[in-house]
Amino acid sequence: MKTTMVVAPGVTQVVDQITPTVGPNDVLVKVRACGICGSDAFLIATGGLPPHVGAMPLGHEPAGEVVEVGGKLSDVSVGDHVVVNPMGRGRADEIIGCGGPDGALSEFLLLTDAVKGQHFESIPHHIPFEVAALNEPLAVARHAVNQLAPKPTDKAVVIGAGPIGLGATIALKLLGVAHVAVADLIPSRLEKALRVGADAVINSAEQDFGKRLFELHGPGESIWPGKVDTDIYLDAAGAPAAVTGALANAKRGAKLGIVAVHKEPVPIDFMDVILNELTIVGAIGYPTEIFEVTKDLIKNWEKYAVIIDQTMPFSKVEQALESTAAAGAGGKVVVTFD
Repeated sequence: MKTTMVVAPGVTQVVDQITPTVGPNDVLVKVRACGICGSDAFLIATGGLPPHVGAMPLGHEPAGEVVEVGGKLSDVSVGDHVVVNPMGRGRADEIIGCGGPDGALSEFLLLTDAVKGQHFESIPHHIPFEVAALNEPLAVARHAVNQLAPKPTDKAVVIGAGPIGLGATIALKLLGVAHVAVADLIPSRLEKALRVGADAVINSAEQDFGKRLFELHGPGESIWPGKVDTDIYLDAAGAPAAVTGALANAKRGAKLGIVAVHKEPVPIDFMDVILNELTIVGAIGYPTEIFEVTKDLIKNWEKYAVIIDQTMPFSKVEQALESTAAAGAGGKVVVTFD
């Protein structure tokens, strides 16, 4: 089988490997689609992670078709379509992609000692594989939303309309949040935000973020004047302005969630945090959400499909990786397999 590897800092290569042998408790999946994540670009730039520096398989957003099942398994069959939990065992030496010994940008993926509902979950055949491959990043978005414990009466703003921000927008609306605004600098992303259910958008390149949010959500309670009645801010942009803008406008008791990766420290005025009794909470991964989101994806797959910017065949996987790593890139690219 062919597998995509990081072979040196900044260098990827599709290599030939032996197709895994299936044991009695294993499931062999033919990968049919795999999303590319921003973290893949980081791993390529650094040459991988120990102990796989210079020889590390890539890909951790797979969906595929079961082609072989171990003899001791009875709840999965050849031909089943599945999404996969790349962190199913929680051990660094067993994760898929992200430094693990196997990657999903491969023709086949072996799930050892596979347990349905823990390592994989079945999906209906009518769900396109490229949409099913969104399951992993959407679980990241769902966990970020869950960390903020939104209520139906809340007003929220998602800062950043990339794949995670759009997934969080969908999650907030599915949970019944009263009003969800989305802020971004790129009009095409804001258009997508409206298509997936945002109630309003803020073009931060052309509009004053605080003034526009005040127009949408009204005045908020605070000892400081001019605060906004927004209950939830979610940073899915990873830019310092996302954090400083949220804190500058946050009312008493507001929450700020951080799911985006910040590559540099961000200065914070803790007087805003203290005097307004703000809550700042981080979110990483998906401790329980990897298959929680699958039900919504199945039910609303047409809405989730909007997140995808481009699909590319596995024959162009290296071009797809370069596209994701390019400066200013942030759209969702999904690699598809025949």
